[in-house]
Amino acid sequence: MKRDYRDEFGKWKEASLLDDDLVAELYVMEENEAEMEDAFYKDLSFGTGGLRGVIGAGTNRMNVHTVIKASKGIADYLNDEFGDEKKSIAISFDSRIKSELFANTAAKVFAGCGIDVYIYKELMPTPCLSFAVRKLGCKAGVMITASHNPAKYNGYKVYGQDGCQITTEAAAKIQGYIDKADALDVRMVSESDERISFVPDEVYESFINEVLGLSLIGEEDGDKSAKIVYTPLNGTGRKPVTDVLKRAGFVDVHIVKEQENPNGNFPTCPYPNPEIPEAMRLGMNYAEEIGADLLLATDPDCDRVGVAVRDKEDFVLLTGNQVGCLLLNYVCERRISMGTMPKNPVMVKTIVTSDLGEKIADHYGVKTVNVLTGFKFIGEQIGLLESQGRKDDYVFGFEESCGYLSGTHARDKDGVNASLLICEMFAYYRKMGKSLVRVLNELYERYGYYLNTLYSFEFEGPKGQEKMKNIMERFRNLKGELCDQKVALTLDYLDGVDDLPKSDVLKFSLETGAGIVVRPSGTEPKIKIYLSVPGDDKAGAQKAEKELSDRLKAMVETA
Repeated sequence: MKRDYRDEFGKWKEASLLDDDLVAELYVMEENEAEMEDAFYKDLSFGTGGLRGVIGAGTNRMNVHTVIKASKGIADYLNDEFGDEKKSIAISFDSRIKSELFANTAAKVFAGCGIDVYIYKELMPTPCLSFAVRKLGCKAGVMITASHNPAKYNGYKVYGQDGCQITTEAAAKIQGYIDKADALDVRMVSESDERISFVPDEVYESFINEVLGLSLIGEEDGDKSAKIVYTPLNGTGRKPVTDVLKRAGFVDVHIVKEQENPNGNFPTCPYPNPEIPEAMRLGMNYAEEIGADLLLATDPDCDRVGVAVRDKEDFVLLTGNQVGCLLLNYVCERRISMGTMPKNPVMVKTIVTSDLGEKIADHYGVKTVNVLTGFKFIGEQIGLLESQGRKDDYVFGFEESCGYLSGTHARDKDGVNASLLICEMFAYYRKMGKSLVRVLNELYERYGYYLNTLYSFEFEGPKGQEKMKNIMERFRNLKGELCDQKVALTLDYLDGVDDLPKSDVLKFSLETGAGIVVRPSGTEPKIKIYLSVPGDDKAGAQKAEKELSDRLKAMVETA
C-alpha cells in the first residue's frame, strides 16, 4: 500500500518505539530522503511466504513493529476463523539478527489476543516448527527466519494447522486483518504470561525419531566409515543434524568451527546459501585439509542442504537438481529392494526443477506431480494425499533450491531428514565401490544430460518494482519466438494451469527441448529466470545454455 512516506515517517518519529535501534536509525534517516522513501513508501508485503525484508526502521522493513502488526492480523484472523475453539500457535526462530526478539514479540501479541503460545526455548529449524504445529495440534505456526538471505534480512513465515506454509487464499484473508492492525499500538502481555510456554522437549525427540525412522539402510547395506564435514553456516542445524547422524551410526563427523555456533552476522559467509560456491568454500577447504569424503552444509533455518563430494583428488559441488535426482533414484531403488514401495507411489517437484526427475520417476513407475515454485505446494500435495487416505503413497519431494523431503512428518523441506538421507545414500553406494559422481553420470547415460541454471536480477525500490513489471510484460507479449528459437509451448500460470493456483509465472518450452521459466520472486525484489537445457553431453548443453542465457540477460537489461 503506497502512501505519503513523509507522513508515515513522522508518525514513527513521534511514537514510543520498542527498540532503541529504530530510534537511532530514524534520526539518521531524516537526512536521507531516498532511504526514508524506501523505508516508508509501502508496507512490507505479506504473502504465502509471510514477510521478508531488510532489518531496520520503517513500514517496509523487518522490525518489532512490523512483527507486531503481522502478529495482530494473524491473531484476529485465527480468532475469527476458529471462533470459540481452543487456539494455540507454535513459534520458532533461527540465528539471525533480532530473530529471538521478533519471536518473543510475536508470542506476547498472540497471548494478548487470547491465543496459547508454544515457543521453542532455543533456536530450532523450520522443519521442527512444521512438525510441532501438527504434533501439538496448533491452529498455526510462525517461523522467524529469512532462510538463506544475507545477514541484513529477516523474515516471518506463517504455517497453517496442517504444518504447511499458508495458502494463497489464507494469505489474502490474513492481509486484510493485517491492514487493519496498528503497528504502533497493539496490546502485548509479558513474556511470563501463563498463555506462553515452551515447546515440550519430547516434541524435539519425536521429530528426531521420525527422521531416523525414514532410514533406508541397515548395518549391512552401507559403509558408514566415511569422513564427513558438516557446517550449519552459523544457523540452527548443528544440534538436530549431528544428533541424527550420530544416532544413525555416522561417527566420523567434523564440524567447521568458524561456522559451528549461531551468529546472525554470518562473518565467514555473507550470503549463507548452500546453493552457491562461496557459501561452501570454507567447508570445502576444511574437507580437503582433513581428507574428508563428503561435505554437507545447511542454511540458517536448516531446511536446505548443500553437498560437495570427493571425486578422486578434487571436491565437486553438486547442484540442488543433481542431489534431488540422486536422492529420488536412491529412494526408489531402496524402497523397491526393501519391498516398501507403495502400489501407487507419488513424487512431487516444482515446475522449475529438472525434468530429469520426472524421467527417473517414470522408470520406477512413480507418478510425478508438478507444482508451482515453493515447497509449500509440495506440502499441500502431501495433505491432499492424506485427505484421500493415501499419505503413504508419497515417496519423495524436491525443488532445485536444495530442498528435499522423504517423509510426511514435516510439510516443508527438511534439512535434517535430507542430511541423513544424503549420508545414507553416500554409504550405500560407497559399499558398492561407487562415488556419487559416478552414480550421477550413470543417470545421465540412462536418461540424457540436463543442465539447469538460475539467473537472478535484483531491482530495489519503487522504480525497481516498475522495472520488474515491464520485464514480465515483455516476456508475456512474446509471439512465437524466444532467443531466436521457436517456442513449442507457452504456459502462463497467471491464467491458471493444471488446476494450480494462479501465479505470475511464465514457462516456455522451445522446439530444441530447452525450457525457460520466468517469474518475480515472492519474497525479494528480483526477477528469476530458470533454464533447463538438454544435451548429448555436458559440453553441448553448456554451449546451448550460454547462447540462451546471454540473450535472456540482454532482454532483461533492455526492458
